[in-house]
Amino acid sequence: MQDLPSDRDALQALLDFHVEAGVDLALDETPHNRFAEPKAERAPAAAQPQPSPSKPSPSPSAPSPRALPKAAAAAPEEVASMAREQARHAQSLEELEAILAGFDGCALKFSAKNLAFADGNPEGRVMLVGEAPGADEDRIGKPFMGRSGQLLDRMLATIGLDRSQVYVANIVPWRPPGNRTPTPQEIAICKPFIARQIELASPEIVLCLGGPAAQNLLGVKDGILRTRGRWFTYKTEDGREIRALPTLHPAYLLRQPLQKRLGWRDFQALRRALDGRE
Repeated sequence: MQDLPSDRDALQALLDFHVEAGVDLALDETPHNRFAEPKAERAPAAAQPQPSPSKPSPSPSAPSPRALPKAAAAAPEEVASMAREQARHAQSLEELEAILAGFDGCALKFSAKNLAFADGNPEGRVMLVGEAPGADEDRIGKPFMGRSGQLLDRMLATIGLDRSQVYVANIVPWRPPGNRTPTPQEIAICKPFIARQIELASPEIVLCLGGPAAQNLLGVKDGILRTRGRWFTYKTEDGREIRALPTLHPAYLLRQPLQKRLGWRDFQALRRALDGRE
């Protein structure tokens, strides 16, 4: 195997690469090149000596994976209908969070560590909605807690805002394994909850962070580079209309730093709208 880079920045970049790729768990304290191991060490289990049937060797106890409840195994359309029914009953954000915490219809709940429901001020004028939690968000139980969240905080600060003045959430509140993209079925199941969350928070402006948030909340088909910076109308189920602005996701800006200028323009447009100038 190649030696790890000695430069601190290069090592940090390597770690960031593995995290972005979904590698967030170490199986050994030191790396191993499994392909270079002798064949004898990699012999299949069938070739290993088997214990005598009359004297079975005790196997170490291991925690069994959590079995999915019937709700998570039902048809996606049925589960989405169940989600809509439960979300409608929530009369406050606290009640919605409790309902979502007890909802067993999304299989992501059983691979995630925590529910990342929201962060910030639910009475803020702006609600920011992303796609799904990452490893840091899953560990802490709040959205946008990792490097993306740090960049988001800096972007908010440039227009005089912080998390005490905005409300932050995701379409999917549980982390997909390995930071993979949520499936359309998982989004459809979780969508009634974020829709009700927006209704209950009732912000003046919804800022859609990234293409998935814009496409699923606003129904747009174009990619985020075509829709960012344009004003749309988000319509709630109870008939209200909320101004919505798609912009680039902070995680994308970390991968494409040159595009930060576009994010800067979008946040300036948000500031003008809050000031009544746009």
